[in-house]
Parts: sequence; structure tokens; C-alpha cells
Amino acid sequence: MKAMNDAGRVRKGLGGGEVAARVRKELSVGEVAGRVRKELSVGEVAARSGVAVSAIHFYEAKGLIRSRRNQGNQRRYARGILRLVAVIKVAQRIGMPLATIRDALATLPHGRTPTAADWRRLSGVWRAGLDERIERMTRLRDSLTGCIGCGCLSLKVCPLRNPLDELGEEGPGPRLLDP
Repeated sequence: MKAMNDAGRVRKGLGGGEVAARVRKELSVGEVAGRVRKELSVGEVAARSGVAVSAIHFYEAKGLIRSRRNQGNQRRYARGILRLVAVIKVAQRIGMPLATIRDALATLPHGRTPTAADWRRLSGVWRAGLDERIERMTRLRDSLTGCIGCGCLSLKVCPLRNPLDELGEEGPGPRLLDP
């Protein structure tokens, strides 16, 4: 049996063992080139997620995500971090505070990428909080007509700053400004 190269030509001077070794070497190089890396650098995470490198570092400092350090002391992130960053961005977009996001993510098993079931559970909890905020904002919007918008805060009755003049019972002056 004659060994063939990529162009279909017969290779000269290679025995069967040498051909097998060369094929193994070529396969291993091809496998490495075609294999998806399990870890990403901070720049790769930023590029893939559309989030700035500084935001990735900030999320890590706030305990939202984790990385490991390689031998060169560079951060390396598991590929699942991309889905986690997407969950964080969605939660931020609907107005969830980072502390709430962190607490919710802490309920997930360590090292596991959030699943569809995880997302349904987290979004269900966030939905209830979002509904409450929407209701509060709607009431605030509807009460704006009772305010002239001067910003002086000296009105005895202001539906925005002092509902039902509850602070008037505590005495004169700016009750909310003094500790």
C-alpha cells in the first residue's frame, strides 16, 4: 500500500509506521484547531457577550461571575459564562439591582450554566418584583398632576414627597433632610 499526500500523490520514502505517525500527528493538530476551547479570556468574553471588559471585571468583583487564574495569572472563564452574562444583562435591563441578581444567581449550582428551567424560575421571581415596581411607578405617574414641579419641597402637602402630609405631624422643617 502506498501512502498518499493531501494532493493525492504518492509519498516516497515513508514506511507504514511513519505514515501512521504522521497521520496521528496531523489528526491531533487538526483536532486541536477544530476543538472548541473550554475557557475564554476576558477579552473573548467581552467580545462575545457585547459587554465591556471593565463590566466583566465589575461583575466578578460584585460576585456575579467567577473566573480562575491560569499560570500567567490571567483570568479564564468557562464558556457557560456567556449565558450567565446574558442573564445578568437581561436582569439589569428590567431594572433588577445587582444585589438581587447576585442573590438569585447564588441559588444556582456552582459551576453550572443556567438552564431553561433555571431561567423560568429566576424570571418568575423577578417578574413579581417587576410587577410591583410597575404598579408603584404607575401610581407615581398618576400623582404627578398634583405637583407643580417647582422642586422647593416646602409645600405642606405634596403627594410625591409627603403623601397625606404624614411628616407634618412630626413638626416643622425638612423632616427627611435631618437625620
